[in-house]
Amino acid sequence: MSVTIILALSLFGLAVAFFYSRSVSRVAVDMGVEDADTRGKLRKIHAAIAEGAMAFLKQEYKFMAIFMVLFGIVIALLIDDHHTENVNEGIYTAVAFIFGAIISIASGYIGMKIATAGNARTTVSANQSLSSAFNLALHSGAVMGFALVSLASLGMLLIYLGLKYVLPDDLPPHVLMEVIAGFGLGGSAIALFARVGGGIFTKAADVGADLVGKVEAGIPEDDPRNPAVIADNVGDNVGDVAGMGADLFGSCAESTCAAMVISAIAFGGNVDALLYPIVISAIGIPVSLITILMVRVNTEAQVGPALKRMLIISSTLMAIVMYFVTDMLVPAEFMINGVGYTSLGVYLCFLTGLIAGLVVGLLTEYYTSDTYKPVREVAESCQTGTATNIIFGLALGYKSAVGPYLAIGLAIYIPWMLAGMYGVAIASLGMLGTLVIALTIDAYGPVADNAGGIAEMAGMPEHVRERTDVLDSAGNTTAAIGKGFAIGAAILTSLALFAAFLTRADLLLKEQDPTSDLLGSINLLDPMVFSGLFIGAVLPALFTAMTMKSVGSAAFKMIEEVRRQFRDIPGIMEGTGDPDYAQCVSISTQAAVREMVAPGILIMGAPLVTGFLFGIQATAGLLAGSLVAGGVLAISSSNSGGAWDNAKKYIEAGNLGGKGTENHKAAVVGDTVGDPLKDTSGPSLNILIKLSAILSLVFVPFFVQYGGILLKFM
Repeated sequence: MSVTIILALSLFGLAVAFFYSRSVSRVAVDMGVEDADTRGKLRKIHAAIAEGAMAFLKQEYKFMAIFMVLFGIVIALLIDDHHTENVNEGIYTAVAFIFGAIISIASGYIGMKIATAGNARTTVSANQSLSSAFNLALHSGAVMGFALVSLASLGMLLIYLGLKYVLPDDLPPHVLMEVIAGFGLGGSAIALFARVGGGIFTKAADVGADLVGKVEAGIPEDDPRNPAVIADNVGDNVGDVAGMGADLFGSCAESTCAAMVISAIAFGGNVDALLYPIVISAIGIPVSLITILMVRVNTEAQVGPALKRMLIISSTLMAIVMYFVTDMLVPAEFMINGVGYTSLGVYLCFLTGLIAGLVVGLLTEYYTSDTYKPVREVAESCQTGTATNIIFGLALGYKSAVGPYLAIGLAIYIPWMLAGMYGVAIASLGMLGTLVIALTIDAYGPVADNAGGIAEMAGMPEHVRERTDVLDSAGNTTAAIGKGFAIGAAILTSLALFAAFLTRADLLLKEQDPTSDLLGSINLLDPMVFSGLFIGAVLPALFTAMTMKSVGSAAFKMIEEVRRQFRDIPGIMEGTGDPDYAQCVSISTQAAVREMVAPGILIMGAPLVTGFLFGIQATAGLLAGSLVAGGVLAISSSNSGGAWDNAKKYIEAGNLGGKGTENHKAAVVGDTVGDPLKDTSGPSLNILIKLSAILSLVFVPFFVQYGGILLKFM
């Protein structure tokens, strides 16, 4: 039954994505625009953004293709089979890895392709009505949501069926699940480059455009005279659409793999129960469609609440539907490691994760929306200068990590008591239960943002920009909610992978020595574990420093180029000369591809080197340290950046003196400081904690056989 449900709903989701894609593409880029000059500008700007995005992806995908082949070979060589003489587990894991990477790339490409198509079309739709513009931006985001979750569910089902067909029937079920974990590793590895590379691209352009254009030249944010403005718009798509999509694809695949590795021990040949984790994601597809169909927007005041209501409605529907699905697919009683659990307990684990995800999202909104006190305090601090603005923003970020961490702590403790490690894995999938909606409203943000920029660059009527600003304002909040949601999901996913890593390592060690007790040996009094904790805790700080410096280096080159064009190209400020947009896109592209290599090596190298040199105990400490420290740093960085951004927009809306005042200039500088935190370092920390964990899970056989090499000489 599980196979039928997953297959049917995944194909249904792809059909829905295709339908929304067609509904967006059918709108002409210059629909309803009578002025020939404006129509020409719309087409030109739309083409420049689309071509810039594709140029970046082309360069990034070349790098990814080389990485996929080389790392696939590493997997095939290092992960040897320990169960049958005729099967090399590493080869099949490498196949799953490449398949997961390809699906992740396809998901990001589809989402970004339709997002770039929706930018200008949202602009011209805003010329018709606010409702039309909202629907078009939302449908553009829905393509990403439905396509990604459908491809993830379908991909995991196909890799399961394919490997089950080619691998021996007598292979233990948990070994098959470990091989499938390669699929999650592939998705997460691609997310590393998409998230880090896309974040560096967009913030290099954004910082360059803001500091030279807004602060030095005193021109508006999306003024066509600014040479970096097209690169900034391209960056919104490659960072916030393709990057976020790859990030959450990785979370979905990884948490599913973690749950399946653990459940294979309990359910064995019960396919319905074994595939229950994939069913959770698949069920979210029709639930999300019903949610989208229930949302209507006619006035400005309805835009923000409508997006928030989508999360609440989808969460409520998932809570109801999953009760019956869990009762149908999961045995009423089952055992894991000698402890008995129930299907009701599994459902409550799912419900706990679902509620925790909603709480994290709402708390993120509270700390990053200018509707509430925290952001307004940051805005008011601009009255005494840039320094106090930065101090208040940093304080807000640190404080904002408390609530989400308490919610996540409960989402760990309660499921652990109800269903052990398996319960934590199901809770992480519960947090991802509304993934289609989360992706939809997150991708909606950059589409609406770019629509406003295009309206200004093309010289559209004032009411168009006013409507797109309404959409963009709501999109800023939903983008912050999306980042908070992604971080919370990453923390739970990482813990689920950590549990799967320990479970699998314990089984392998028991095969070598039945008296072995790995789970009992992981404690803080073990110096190897404690040392690993310290190494893991410092990794997020080092990673953040590397990504921030990468943004700074890329932004430095962008600033120099924008200044050069203002200085050397005659007539830019008068509007008679054309800036060289392509050169700025090229600078961001080259910087992103170059600068993402070092952070990638850090993330992937740390657990492999630690496991090889010091063994599984040290690796466990490293994973725990990076998980706890990385989550706090990710939430605080993302929320500080989001608060600075919306504090700036709060002043631009006419508060505290409005645009052009000293308060506004201080807010712009604060926003510039926050840009690499909220769009590069903060979200990219998701990848660090998840990728380290799933990498360790996949390489468990290697660690057991060859790990701790230095300890043998001590």
